[in-house]
Amino acid sequence: MQFRDIIGQESTRIRLIQSVEEDRIPHAQLLVGPPGNGKLALAVAFAQYINCTQKTSTDSCGTCSSCRKYERLIHPDLHFTIPVIKTTAIDKPTSSDYIAKWRPYFLENPYPQYQKWMQIIADENKQGAIYVDEARDLIRKLNQKSYEAEYKVSIIWLPETMNATCANKILKILEEPPEKTIFILISEAEEKLLGTIRSRCQFIRVPKIADSDLRVALAPLTAATNINPAVIARLSRGNYFLALELIQNDEVRKFNFLQFTLIMRNGYGRKLQEILNWSEEMAGIGRVRQMSLLKYCSELLRENFLHNLKEPDLVYMDEQELEFSKKFAPFINEKNVILLFREFEKAYSDVSMNGNAKLIFTDLGLKVSKLIRL
Repeated sequence: MQFRDIIGQESTRIRLIQSVEEDRIPHAQLLVGPPGNGKLALAVAFAQYINCTQKTSTDSCGTCSSCRKYERLIHPDLHFTIPVIKTTAIDKPTSSDYIAKWRPYFLENPYPQYQKWMQIIADENKQGAIYVDEARDLIRKLNQKSYEAEYKVSIIWLPETMNATCANKILKILEEPPEKTIFILISEAEEKLLGTIRSRCQFIRVPKIADSDLRVALAPLTAATNINPAVIARLSRGNYFLALELIQNDEVRKFNFLQFTLIMRNGYGRKLQEILNWSEEMAGIGRVRQMSLLKYCSELLRENFLHNLKEPDLVYMDEQELEFSKKFAPFINEKNVILLFREFEKAYSDVSMNGNAKLIFTDLGLKVSKLIRL
């Protein structure tokens, strides 16, 4: 992965390269920002640049032995820490147990999404985490001498998924790493990290991809279609992964839209039996899809509220969503929008903590039926 492969993010690239040129590479950096903006790709490109033996002032060479190994993610001094799952066969999982699946996933699309990764390694009722055995394994690896590179690089994707025991165990090596060891943490919810971990890292906020940069990147993918890359760039809000889903007419988005219309129509009609039937169906779709749905519903609530306020420049909906919102948006107003948000956020939190899905969705449906008429 080279910097030239990354969509936009020029200011962050310049900042990272400058730290190498000035020999002021922080031992721990925390890259934060929204999903799909290239944080992880930047981290890998930065790690490759650091250890490139023929780097230029703008990028790694891509041809030296180190770069060739980085391009395939097989460099012995590059260590990935990623969310994994426990199974009957692997009761103490570490990233090493899943690296054979992680490499092709990242190489195919270096803008990975947590939900997609879970679909690859688990059924949808499981959620990934970074467990304490990962900390032990990482400490062991980093305390060994470098195999061939000047720097050992540890990239931790979604450190907010660390359990408390793992996070506390990693603190010491994060604060006092072995010589020539660099940590790069990639977070989409830094507020969930321990304050002690955040305080040990240099903070770099990576913004969403600019629409202009995303439009250029999407143009070749839409050239043979009737899809307007400018529309996709706007709808995806700087999220390259979401942009790809929109281009592919992703079935998940269609499913989520349908469920949003059902919960709102059933709620407005006070159709108790339909609400109960819907809740039972949603309880069976799997936790990852449930969380995806609830997040989508929260976003579409926002869009309808802004649509109702006559703020077209702030509205991000496709044609199907806009058509539905012509009649629906007036029901999302200043009296109920915050209350509805809170209910969907509460449901998302409860699902993420493995609550009883049928009870969660039943309660949500009943609350919607009350609030939608305010």
